[in-house]
Amino acid sequence: MAYDIQTLISVSEGQTFDRKSARIDPKGLAVVLVAMANADGGRVAIGIEDDGTITGIDRYIVNVNDMLRVPMDYCVPRVNVHPEYINCTNNNGDADHILILNVEQSNRLHATSADEAYIRVGDKSHKLGFEERMQLMFAKGVCYFEDEPVAKAGIEDLDLKCVEEYCARIGYGRDALTYLRSNKNFITEKDGREYVSGAAILLFGIAPQRWFPRARVRVVCYDGTQELTGAQMNVVKDEMFEGRIIDMTRAALAFVKTQIREHTFLGEGAVFRTVPDYPEFCWTELIVNAIAHRDYSIFGTDIQVKIFSDRLTVESPGILPGMVRIGNLRTTHFSRNPKIAQMLHEYEYVREFGEGIDRIYREMAEVGQPAPEFKQYDFMLRATIKKAVVQDVLQGIPQDDAQETTQKTSQKTSQKTSQKTPQKTPQKILELIEGNPQITTQEMADFIGIDIRNIHRNIKKLQEQGVIRRVGPDKGGHWEVITPEKKG
Repeated sequence: MAYDIQTLISVSEGQTFDRKSARIDPKGLAVVLVAMANADGGRVAIGIEDDGTITGIDRYIVNVNDMLRVPMDYCVPRVNVHPEYINCTNNNGDADHILILNVEQSNRLHATSADEAYIRVGDKSHKLGFEERMQLMFAKGVCYFEDEPVAKAGIEDLDLKCVEEYCARIGYGRDALTYLRSNKNFITEKDGREYVSGAAILLFGIAPQRWFPRARVRVVCYDGTQELTGAQMNVVKDEMFEGRIIDMTRAALAFVKTQIREHTFLGEGAVFRTVPDYPEFCWTELIVNAIAHRDYSIFGTDIQVKIFSDRLTVESPGILPGMVRIGNLRTTHFSRNPKIAQMLHEYEYVREFGEGIDRIYREMAEVGQPAPEFKQYDFMLRATIKKAVVQDVLQGIPQDDAQETTQKTSQKTSQKTSQKTPQKTPQKILELIEGNPQITTQEMADFIGIDIRNIHRNIKKLQEQGVIRRVGPDKGGHWEVITPEKKG
């Protein structure tokens, strides 16, 4: 691979790039290599000072030889590193070399020879505490948290009837206890005592939240596009779903379905069409993925589904598992909790392993919506899908001669649009009401960019034709689009 010297000395150090002097102590270099291998991999340029000065490596050949042995002598297990040399001119004007250490991302947990584990966070190597180290091991699939025995839990804490129902579903012909003792390490024995795994509690437990208090799904619906607190708090619904994995999944999905608004409008050929805010597969897949792949070793938070007027987000505890990263979500699959994922598959919540995320992208594109957004924060993954824009076709309603402008996908009624798209005023009023039933006529005028008297005139026409109505007083009430069902 060719490197540009100017880039190496000027580019900012970050998640996947670092500069080090050839005088660096091998133990210090081991920290960087371990941190990168545990995170996203990266490159270390040896022979460049922190300020970008090129000091090269030729004068420090003994140090360099020691550095080349760092991945083997100071990293446990060894880190896969591929060295490269590039020609340069050092700060004295002499011909010299820079050593590039290309560090492979690893699906194993690496530590230094002092048994200290690190992970790369930005341009720093963050030392992992015991709990963080265990969480990274679970995330990488070195071991599975769902297989860990649950302290003080026993067979009496499992619902054997639930196990029997599952055995019948998968065609297992023997009794429930035999299934648990003979399959997937749900029950293991050591020193004459039987231990129940986390997966067994989460899937078949009588009261799973007794052992995993935050293993639940919280759904919060907001009035507007922001999370407001205090006197401005705009939460309209806040529901918590607990219980066994299957019951929790079923209940959470059923509730969210009631909160996904559908818009009925008159389309081509005078046929009424009904369009939801989001394709059902997309929001269902995001929630099921969160339940199947969240990090259950993180006890401090739960899965949160947040429904705003313009988007739906799903926040799941844990970093992306295995070799999965934001850039390869569509093509790379790794089950953090394979037993939980398998049961969800048996109940047809998980359809085809590894294909769900790619299908979300395709379905969002098919309905003309932006691609889903995935962001990784500190031990939290957030997925977002944007709301559909209803393209109403109004027939028989007088249209303004003037062509108005709007930004097609924005629901932020407090700011004017910068993207110009010709559109009829009555149609735009309906879209704004669909996006924010509490919108004021002044906000409509500001957003569309026309006189408020024009807004009042069009609203009056829509009300006379039975397309919209006002519910409640001018202050404190809201608008409602009247669908055929509401008319009946």
